[in-house]
Amino acid sequence: MIRSSTRGILLTIVVLFSVSLILIPSNGYAEEINVKSVELDKTTIISFTNDAVEDVKTFRIWLGENVNFKSFKTEKGWIGEKNPQGVIIFTSSEPIKTGESVKFGFKTDKSSPVINWKGLDQTNIIIDTGVVVSTKITKVNQNPEINLREDGEIFSKSTFRIIPEKPNSGSTIRVTGEAFGASQIFDFYIDTEKIGSFETDEDGFFITTMKIPNTQTSDRVDFKVKNNQGEEKIVSLRLGDNNNRITELKEIKVSVNGIKNIVHRGDSLELSGTATPGKSIIAEITDPNKITINSRTAKVDGTGNWKLSEPINIPFDALFGKYSITISDGRNHILKNWVIETDKVIIINPTQQMFEAGELIKFNGTALPNQSLELILEDNLGKEIISDILEVDETGFIEFEYQSRENDDTEGTWTLIATQGKNKEFTYVGYDEMPTIPVNLEFDKTNYKSSEIATISLLGNPSDNLRMIIISPSGNISGEEITIQLQEDGRGTYNLDLTGFGSGIYTAVIQKGNSQSTEMFSVGLQIGSGPIEINTTQVEYEQGERILLLGKTNPNVLMIGILIDPSGNEVKSLEIPSKSDGTFTEERLRIPSDGMIGTWKINVSSGSNLKIIEFNVLSTITDGIIIKITEDLEIPGVGKYIKIGITTTQKLGITIEIINQNGQIIDNTLTCTTTADFKCEILWSIPEDSLPGTYTVKVNDSIRTEQTTFEVK
Repeated sequence: MIRSSTRGILLTIVVLFSVSLILIPSNGYAEEINVKSVELDKTTIISFTNDAVEDVKTFRIWLGENVNFKSFKTEKGWIGEKNPQGVIIFTSSEPIKTGESVKFGFKTDKSSPVINWKGLDQTNIIIDTGVVVSTKITKVNQNPEINLREDGEIFSKSTFRIIPEKPNSGSTIRVTGEAFGASQIFDFYIDTEKIGSFETDEDGFFITTMKIPNTQTSDRVDFKVKNNQGEEKIVSLRLGDNNNRITELKEIKVSVNGIKNIVHRGDSLELSGTATPGKSIIAEITDPNKITINSRTAKVDGTGNWKLSEPINIPFDALFGKYSITISDGRNHILKNWVIETDKVIIINPTQQMFEAGELIKFNGTALPNQSLELILEDNLGKEIISDILEVDETGFIEFEYQSRENDDTEGTWTLIATQGKNKEFTYVGYDEMPTIPVNLEFDKTNYKSSEIATISLLGNPSDNLRMIIISPSGNISGEEITIQLQEDGRGTYNLDLTGFGSGIYTAVIQKGNSQSTEMFSVGLQIGSGPIEINTTQVEYEQGERILLLGKTNPNVLMIGILIDPSGNEVKSLEIPSKSDGTFTEERLRIPSDGMIGTWKINVSSGSNLKIIEFNVLSTITDGIIIKITEDLEIPGVGKYIKIGITTTQKLGITIEIINQNGQIIDNTLTCTTTADFKCEILWSIPEDSLPGTYTVKVNDSIRTEQTTFEVK
């Protein structure tokens, strides 16, 4: 029978066929990289020969549309890693020099893939790039000069090869041949000793594995393929030196260090361990879908220790779930696992990846319970569409929605920015088109001294190349354009030296293609300089309404603004800088949609200087009772229940009735008292013997009655 594997084909395919290339010259190199590629049963072997002046250190390979990698193999000394975009990046600490070659093997989910490739030098400059389509291995029935007979003879053009070309006694070899009789059984001999049999396919092609007996001592032997008629083909080879073979070295148990049970996106794993001295280990990583995503090699030193030359970076968009890594030295192996879990305290996702124009856009998720959460939804231009401050209840569950406007909102990737204390997360959703990951940037502070260095953290697509410019307080570009490349996990850091920056408010602009992101920072602003004047544009606001704050103080002053509700709680605190003329405008403050009714305050201070302004907040409810039911909740050990949230326009006692599907009152004992903002909540446990159906909640505040329904399943 024919046996094949990615490793086997990588070792045995020796005769490669030239293919047509689309070569794109780059960077002024005179020569090119010659590429040959063959395919057999969705397994491709691609060979690169360096005819360029520069050494080649890196190859990037990616496939055409609708074709995916399933696994890959590298030659010894090379490491391969597949990034989230599906590109396999092969690198080596010893680049291939002019005239040298390297081969890689990979399996795909479809035959005859279109293969894109780039060859890069040691400074990551492209030497050559191209596109290649693999040629399938020539089989017997494709050669008109060969006339196969049904009894399956050995022909004058029948050939076979031994891999490796200088095997040792006791070693395992690969044998590959073509142009033999179709679908026939042949015997394989070493000199006069038969060591196995194999069968050709319907085209007279075969790949098989044989083992040379340990008793074989001759320097030169004849490998023979024979048929049942006594015809034979012979390959004569000299056996390799059997002295100091690796198998005779003292074996050390394979081990691996540096793996944690729980890993988070963005982490790095530095792996090391032990194995038999003098061998090389292969580390292969599979994801939760059992797909090989990373392959590394390392040399075991004379004392039996090994270490990967580069850490394994966990991409920020890696799949959550269980990963496996196999460490093998060819004879022994070890299997280890880890689980990638989220380390976020805020997890919010849209209910669908893309919304059509005019649709209701919904988000839900979890955050830290019993803390306020600020949500800001921005369009693809960075313009704020809607924002709110929510008080997260004890469950930690969050719901947020926005009714899009078909003729007013702009299509593109929208960003929901969720902030809770020092935790900030970004969630992306497509509006009228599929979303893409933009670039987000954050400064480690908002105000710096001119002697400091600002640390900028960036997040975007893995390996993105970004351009950054700094806009000065006068609106001009400060300094030269800055180039930043994100790491393979999509993260990056840039240290901006502020030497020579004058006092004022600056803007950092990150550009990628036609999109850009901005973030403001200040340099040299003073604290506690001069009196502060502030005003709001209104004396009354409704729940959920934005506050526009206008003011004036001395030029280039840093102030702290705090929004305070009627009970004295700080709702939001932020830094406010004044411009070079002393004026400032602040519109990041907003009354929460469920904010308390009453007198609110904004405190603006800088050092000992303090200014307070007060205004009234009115309810958006003009009349009636609002009832909100949260269904399908469960308390361990108690059972299922619903949460009834009630909002009224007066601080009154509330009575509640639960009515079953037959119109019968099954509970009239529930009551709750509204808080200062005219809200109350109560839990009702669903009896275990309740029949499925539609139930009614009736609420009375002694002035009016409202009701709503919920389902018992």
